[in-house]
Amino acid sequence: MGTARYDRAITIFSPDGHLFQVEYAQEAVKKGSTAVGVRGKDLVVLGVEKKAVAKLQEDRTVRKIALLDDHVAMAFAGLTADARILINRARIECQSHKLTVEDPVTLEYITRYVAQLKQKYTQSNGRRPFGLSALIVGFDYDGKPNLYQTDPSGTYHAWKANAIGRSAKAVREFLEKHYTEELVESEKETIKLALKALMEVVQSGGKNMEIAIMRRNEPLKMMDPEEIEELIKEVEKEKEEEAEKKKQKKGTETS
Repeated sequence: MGTARYDRAITIFSPDGHLFQVEYAQEAVKKGSTAVGVRGKDLVVLGVEKKAVAKLQEDRTVRKIALLDDHVAMAFAGLTADARILINRARIECQSHKLTVEDPVTLEYITRYVAQLKQKYTQSNGRRPFGLSALIVGFDYDGKPNLYQTDPSGTYHAWKANAIGRSAKAVREFLEKHYTEELVESEKETIKLALKALMEVVQSGGKNMEIAIMRRNEPLKMMDPEEIEELIKEVEKEKEEEAEKKKQKKGTETS
């Protein structure tokens, strides 16, 4: 076996401990549409970049946000076909858990299930890893909001706010800079934070975004494009006022 053949089979480690197929899957995620999740006090928000659809295509068939159960939603970045398989498996698991245990799944349980399924595919011959990362949000029955992220290697973590997909690093840095515990006390500010984070990478306003909100004991709600546009206007106005303040401050400093 030549030195460059470590990426031929998923089950072979390279000498420095890498699994190249898993890393390639992570590259597929980086090419996917951006998705953002923010956990608020009594709600969780998912925002996704919506790619322009072909003129004659039905846009209802292009979805980046899916319900796994009444209280669990998922957004993904990466390969849509792989996502469909994962979503179906997770939905079945949610239902069979309910039948067996007579309780809905907890968010960590279903996240762990998804992560475990992904991990299996990094370890068996003749398969390739799932080329997607997922943000999984929802409420446990103690009424606590949750946000988890999984990636192709099978790891998962809980987050206060996070981004996956194209330009995820820049969006994550934006969230790190602007997220505060006080901010997410306010429902509107939580939604606006997710929107602003998405605006870092998505151009041309509300028609290129989808925003889903889940409140405690309420079904997932998709925001109307008009509502998103309203919020964008508000955010842009705030930006202008901020810039104006800075200008005036500079003016007073120089004089």
